[in-house]
Amino acid sequence: MAKYSKKVQVSGETRDEAMKIARGTQKPGQTKEQTKLIAQGIQKGIDLYKKQHKVKARELDKKLKKATASTAPQPMQPETVEETTPAKNSWLPWILLLISWGLFGVYLFLSN
Repeated sequence: MAKYSKKVQVSGETRDEAMKIARGTQKPGQTKEQTKLIAQGIQKGIDLYKKQHKVKARELDKKLKKATASTAPQPMQPETVEETTPAKNSWLPWILLLISWGLFGVYLFLSN
């Protein structure tokens, strides 16, 4: 059974980046010990940021997988297709009926 150390292992890149930032913000008269302490604080901040970023990325992946799984069609259920009849224009027959009756009335009126 492998045991993991409780001490956090920091990558070399993070350590170098923290030291570069600490040296960049170094004040005149600042000792090496003070610069190392500042670099350690920056290093902890970078590690915390990376952990939070990993957690957010994991949550985003979970949501993405969940959304992809819910939108995937399920092959076991046959799709039911509802037949719809297109709505016809119901005004056209009534208009034609009124015009024909009107013309018939005009014909009867003029023929007398």
